[in-house]
Amino acid sequence: MDRRVVITGVGLVTPLGIGVDETWAALCAGQSGIDEITRFDASAYATKIAGEVKGFRPEDFLQKKDAKRVELFLAYAVAATRMAIEDSGLIIDDSNRNRVGIITGCGLGGLNMIEQTSVMISKKGPKRITPFFIPMIIGNMAPGMISIYFGAKGPNSSIATACAAGTHAVGDAYKTIVRGAADAMITGGVESVISPCCIGGFNAMKALSIRNDEPHKASRPFDRDRDGFVVGEGSGILILEDLECALERGAHIYAEIVGYGMSGDGYHIAAPAPNGEGAARCMQAALDNSGISYDKIDYINAHGTSTPINDFYETMAIKEVFKDYASKIAVSSTKSMTGHLLGGSGGVEAVFTAKAIYESIAPPTINLDNPSDECDLDYVPHIARNMNIDFAMTNSFGFGGTNASLILKKYS
Repeated sequence: MDRRVVITGVGLVTPLGIGVDETWAALCAGQSGIDEITRFDASAYATKIAGEVKGFRPEDFLQKKDAKRVELFLAYAVAATRMAIEDSGLIIDDSNRNRVGIITGCGLGGLNMIEQTSVMISKKGPKRITPFFIPMIIGNMAPGMISIYFGAKGPNSSIATACAAGTHAVGDAYKTIVRGAADAMITGGVESVISPCCIGGFNAMKALSIRNDEPHKASRPFDRDRDGFVVGEGSGILILEDLECALERGAHIYAEIVGYGMSGDGYHIAAPAPNGEGAARCMQAALDNSGISYDKIDYINAHGTSTPINDFYETMAIKEVFKDYASKIAVSSTKSMTGHLLGGSGGVEAVFTAKAIYESIAPPTINLDNPSDECDLDYVPHIARNMNIDFAMTNSFGFGGTNASLILKKYS
C-alpha cells in the first residue's frame, strides 16, 4: 500500500502579507496586493505596476551576514520555510535529518543580480564581480540555503519549469515520500524578479497588463477586459510528511495530497496548446493518479493568469475534463489578488488550496466585473465563499508547454 502524505505546516511571503494569517485574511477579504513598482524607475516601461512584498526585513529571518548579501528570492524561501517548520512543529535533528528532504521551484533565480552585475562590469570591469555572484543567482540555492539553515539532509533538488515550477516541486516532493525516499519534505516555490529585464521582457511579449492607472484592478482573470498578467513575488512553502510519522508525533494536519499530474503541450514556446489540450491531459492525469472520479472535486485553484488565451483555454480544459459537472465546481484565481509569482506561484497556491480545504472557504476571484463570454464557469466572483471542500485541485501551466496539477483532500 502506498504511503499517505499529509501537509503539516505552511509558510507564506506574498504581496498580501508576511505570514500565513496576514495573507489569508487579505485573500479572503478580496484585497489586491498590486501597486506601482518601487524597485526601479519604471516610467519608461509599458507596465508600471507589480505585486511587490511590502515591509519584508531579511534580517528577521536570516543571519545578519546573509541578510545583507543574499538575493530576495533566497531570503523569501528561508523566511517561508522558517514559518512552515514552526507551524508544523517538526524538529529536525540527528534522529531524522537524513530523512527530511527539500524540493523547491524557481523560474528565474537571481535575475536582479545578473542585471546589476552586467551593468557594473560594463562600467568598472570584471575584477569587481563579487565571489558570491554565482551562488546567489542559481535557483537551486533556495533548497541549498534551506538545508544549511534547518539541517535537512535528505533529497535536495530544484525545479525550473517556469510558472509550473512550484507545483511540480510539491508534486515531486509528494512522490519522494510515497516511494519511501524521505519521511518529510520541505517544498514549494519562490520567485523575486521585479526588475527592468523581467518587466521589459514580458512587455515585449505583450504578456503584462498595462492598466497602470488602476493597479488594484489590473489582474482580472476571466474578465472580458483582462489585458495580461501582473508580476508578483514571494514564496509559499509546505511541510509534507508521511502520515504515520505525522500521527506518531501528534502533528496538526491541514490536508492530504492524493494526486499529481504532469503533461507537456509539444506546441509553442509561450502559447498554450489550442483549446487547453495539454492542460486537460494534466488535470486528467492528476485525477487518474488520485483514483477519484471527476465529480468529487469541489474547488479548483486555477492557473488563471488574466491573459486572454490562458483563461479561455483553462476554462475549455476544465470543461473537457469535468464535462457537465464543470459548472458545479467553484473555480477561483487567487492571482487576481497576488499577481503572478511565476515559479513561486505553485507553492503559494498549494498553500491557499490546503487552507481552503481546512478553513472550508473558497477564496474569491476579484475584479471579475464583466465575465468574458467564453469564460462561463463559477469563478467565485468578488467575495470568498464558505463551503465544504472535500477535494480540491490546483493548476499551474508554464512557458514551453509544461503543466502540473495537484489534488488535495480533506484529511480524515
